[in-house]
Amino acid sequence: MPPYPRPRLRPIALLILAVLCSLLVGACGGAGGSSTGKVTISYLTHWSGPQVDQLKQAIRAYEKLHPQVAIQVRTVPFGNLLTTIMTQGGSASGPTIMGIYNLWLPQLVQDGLVAEAPTAFAQDIQQAYPQNVVSAVQVDGKTYGYPNEVDLYALNYNKALFREAGITAPPTTWSELISDALKLTKRDSSGKIVQQGFGVITSWNSGVVHPWLSLMNSDGGQLLGSNHQPLLTSQAALDTANLYYQLIFRDKVTDPAMGQANASTTGPYLDNFVAGKTAMIIMANWWESNLRAGMGERFNDVGTAPIPVGPHGSGSHSVSYSWSTVVSANADPAQQEAAWQFLQWLNGPQSGQRGSSAMGDILMGMGILPSRTSDLSAHQAELDTPFIKTYVQQLKNSIPFPTVLGGDELTTSLQKTLEALMYGQSSPQQAMAQAQSNLSQILSRYYA
Repeated sequence: MPPYPRPRLRPIALLILAVLCSLLVGACGGAGGSSTGKVTISYLTHWSGPQVDQLKQAIRAYEKLHPQVAIQVRTVPFGNLLTTIMTQGGSASGPTIMGIYNLWLPQLVQDGLVAEAPTAFAQDIQQAYPQNVVSAVQVDGKTYGYPNEVDLYALNYNKALFREAGITAPPTTWSELISDALKLTKRDSSGKIVQQGFGVITSWNSGVVHPWLSLMNSDGGQLLGSNHQPLLTSQAALDTANLYYQLIFRDKVTDPAMGQANASTTGPYLDNFVAGKTAMIIMANWWESNLRAGMGERFNDVGTAPIPVGPHGSGSHSVSYSWSTVVSANADPAQQEAAWQFLQWLNGPQSGQRGSSAMGDILMGMGILPSRTSDLSAHQAELDTPFIKTYVQQLKNSIPFPTVLGGDELTTSLQKTLEALMYGQSSPQQAMAQAQSNLSQILSRYYA
């Protein structure tokens, strides 16, 4: 899911909030309940319904094992999650544990709202998860949370349309992608596309940027260099811009008007694939439930494949993005210690069923891909399905979207530049030059 616009409190405002709240807490005997010898912590999440019930069930099991700890669950809608963290996280009485979208992490670290993982827990995290997942919970080499959900992209295609067009396998290279898209495109008597060979997404920042970037990664490129400088004038970036230009304007096998998003996760881009009017599209694993609901028995015609490799690429490399649970830097030391111990248990193989962690079981209950290596093994049978197994296999090759200050602003800026390209308002060269300039200006405000 994409992040909402990020509110920001100045450090002095956070300091005032922390002082006021600490005075109130002191007058009431302490938020952690230390007068009774029991530590009380809270867990803030945007989950709802069955997922919260599963979390509470895990908490009850933990509290039986650790009667000196009490854990309260706080829930807010996703649209209010970041605002709640920013406004309450500076207080000792704010949430102790917080579920976050990792793109927010650098700002939360800068604002002093999340605690660095103590050495023992940082080592546990680094050993239990793939390195590309661990890097998404790190800022300047320091580890700040336990990873949980991970999402990445793959080529989704309609096998029934492929059979009709005489295509026996999904494309593995860009040249095959273009060739297949030409065979899969249909037009009416006026020349208007009624079935597009390859679909793009518009009107949603992550939906525009992540598929495009997955193709660029698979041509040997990357979004940012090690010095936080954009690399959008590279050969790979220009190759990918030219690929979009060819699909839309030269070969006319892609119609951006068929790819509009509504409220980020629904809209014509989904409807046209469900209706068989889009033969191929690059999309994340989480939309499986949307496809099943919309297609019914026809869902069996949905195939998934790795991102096709570009002319300068050495392999398929999807973009990935992830979530994690972090601990408040403003909770008292006893609460922080209790929080880290609970998170280690919640994400450990002893807390769930048949070798899975409780967190892995919760995520699988939502149809979401867990990121812990042991959870992937524990749920191997459930994950070995025609749709999802491609995502699992490609996880090790995925490249996390950069977790940098200004990440959401950066994504939206690149979205606008790519949409200008897709709607014929700029050439590939102009689009990449503009994107390089825009992103450089954004990042220069955060990194000297």
